[in-house]
Amino acid sequence: TEEEKEKKKKKKKGGGGGGGGEEAEEEEPDESMLDWWSKYFASIETMKEQLRQQEAAAAEAEEKEEMEIGEGSKAQVKNKDKDKDKSKAPKDDKKKKQQPVPELPEKKNKQKIDELKVFNKELEAEFDNFEDWLHTFNLLRGKIGDNDDNATEEERIVGRFKGSMCVYKVPLPDDVSREAGYDPTFGMFQGIPSNDPINVLVRVYVVRATDLHPADINGKADPYIAIKLGKTDIKDKENYISKQLNPVFGKSFDIEATFPMESMLTVAVYDWDLVGTDDLIGETKIDLENRFYSKHRATCGVSQTYSIHGYNTWRDPMKPSQILSKLCKEGKVDGPHFGPGGRVKVANRVFTGPTEIEDENGQKKPTDEHLALAALRHWEDIPRAGCRLVPEHVETRPLLNPDKPGIEQ
Repeated sequence: TEEEKEKKKKKKKGGGGGGGGEEAEEEEPDESMLDWWSKYFASIETMKEQLRQQEAAAAEAEEKEEMEIGEGSKAQVKNKDKDKDKSKAPKDDKKKKQQPVPELPEKKNKQKIDELKVFNKELEAEFDNFEDWLHTFNLLRGKIGDNDDNATEEERIVGRFKGSMCVYKVPLPDDVSREAGYDPTFGMFQGIPSNDPINVLVRVYVVRATDLHPADINGKADPYIAIKLGKTDIKDKENYISKQLNPVFGKSFDIEATFPMESMLTVAVYDWDLVGTDDLIGETKIDLENRFYSKHRATCGVSQTYSIHGYNTWRDPMKPSQILSKLCKEGKVDGPHFGPGGRVKVANRVFTGPTEIEDENGQKKPTDEHLALAALRHWEDIPRAGCRLVPEHVETRPLLNPDKPGIEQ
């Protein structure tokens, strides 16, 4: 069913195009008409709105500073450059202020569409590289002769060591052993995953690329996606998008992999050429193992609501209640205790939520999943074991090209 849904999404995407579809929705979003893309576009709007507000605030702050400094010529010049982009944002705001009436009903409708979080940077940047306990160290080959002196560090890498080191004073002070929540004589590394290889299914969704570096003489490119993980190498060559620097791909790829052997995923965008070899526009590398083992749970992302049908179907293999029980068990947290009246108690916190769920036929059934989800969404409030869990999201990653180091493509 997942795949069928994906296909439907693609068809809708291809047919309606962004603009037309959205306008129709403004009237009254109909459940059957909504799909993942409606959710995505609604989320993008929210993100843009937040950015606009930040920019407007920054511009205002800058103007105040200007006034205080007095009209120093240098400050003026600097400000002009910066304001080129910003002047657009406040103008938009002004327009909105002039027509407050149509703005309101639109807002109400938009609330009905569940949103996901759009990060305009990599997920790693938001969650400290997922190095909460797993750190990566490159293992370098020694220098053998003169010709190795100018070899870059990249070329000397022969492997990666992943691990964590703790140095602590014995006997442990009480507060440390209390905080760790377990017997300190066994060290700090309890509850670590076993060292056996594990098989995982990796599902990569590529939504779109923006502002690609032109690769052809006509100032455009013919981009397609290539994905590499371990021995799996997928080149989606026949689905290249002609003459486009902002392609919408809307594709998903499934790959089976084994940690720790295959954990570095490369997603690349190539330029299709009729003659000769296809050129790499740029690529991004994702360390899947760190995500998998991170306590932030960067596997599938916790969505805002739990539903069992429609455009917003829960996609994680585990239900919220299962995830919550697992987190409580691993973090040695008391709970979850589901009580009457839509309450769940985890450690010393109580969360409330609805206790019924509708299936496709509108039948209502009792469920604890909404409560469990409420607890998961506030997991960072749980003392000691709590931390922010990765929400359902789309991340934006820079594409880099080894031939042009440090320049986004």
